[in-house]
Amino acid sequence: MELFLPIPLAEWRDTKETLHRFAQIVGKIRLAASARRNHWWNVPFHLTGRGITTRPMGQVDGNPIFTMDFDFVAHRLVVSTLDGREISFPLVGQSVASFHDAVMESLATLGIRVRLDVPRPFDLPDSGRPFAEDAEHATYEPAQANRYWQVLSQVASVLEEFAAGYSGKVSPVHHFWHTFDIAHTRFSERHIEQPQKLDPVTREAYSREVISFGFWFGDDTFPAPAFYSYTAPEPAHLAEEPLEPAAAHWVARNDSHLAVLPYDEVRAEADPRAAVLAFYESAYRAGARRAGWPIDPLACPGGVTDPQLRSNRSHPASG
Repeated sequence: MELFLPIPLAEWRDTKETLHRFAQIVGKIRLAASARRNHWWNVPFHLTGRGITTRPMGQVDGNPIFTMDFDFVAHRLVVSTLDGREISFPLVGQSVASFHDAVMESLATLGIRVRLDVPRPFDLPDSGRPFAEDAEHATYEPAQANRYWQVLSQVASVLEEFAAGYSGKVSPVHHFWHTFDIAHTRFSERHIEQPQKLDPVTREAYSREVISFGFWFGDDTFPAPAFYSYTAPEPAHLAEEPLEPAAAHWVARNDSHLAVLPYDEVRAEADPRAAVLAFYESAYRAGARRAGWPIDPLACPGGVTDPQLRSNRSHPASG
């Protein structure tokens, strides 16, 4: 299969807008029914061989242990419990309202009780409208949803490869349902004092110094898919640092800067995988240099931390 399949935003915008809201409904269930982790690592989805999953949850909140999976091959949402019970229903033909109702009915049938504190979209134009009242977003094209999952899987694989090169604290490679991007984050041990007025979501996400790497599908503010990286808090003169490959550049955004590599530019590269890895590495070194991170001590080439094993990999025994 071609690496980094074409996925222009204009061609699947309607499906994306519907699917984003489906994901937020299930994501808010994950938020309510899972044990909290630092930096909200309990909240995002993970990739599977057929779609995306909440991973097992429940028990901590008194519910049975259960999992919710989007299957983008059969195009169904599957809700399953640890004792083997399962309910699924089709994604095709659903509005956000009917999807919300089907989710809640499925949970109730399985004896799972979850209350969404805010049963409305997060940070979307219709954030004041309850999911249960949204009959406007009702487009789900199976081929487009399948392509979205395929691209997520391809990007996740490259992010996993990049993640192997750092031995400090890192996040999983995970898919955020609120922003609809996939990301991986490296942390330093530096604590960051956030303003008191800042919202609790942001305070927890950025309580440590971070350099984050990811990919998003585009939106109204940046209407094209792209790979990205940012350093938070942003050190002085970050945007003066060089980036690779040549198509990568810094973009001013909300009083800070994003390193951006357009997806379509990557697709035109002779070696798209190498181009993305070079981009992430250059963005990491830019942020790490400016923020004063110990780059060499935290390096972990090929996922190996032991110097002897690393040497053996570089000089394999003969015979």
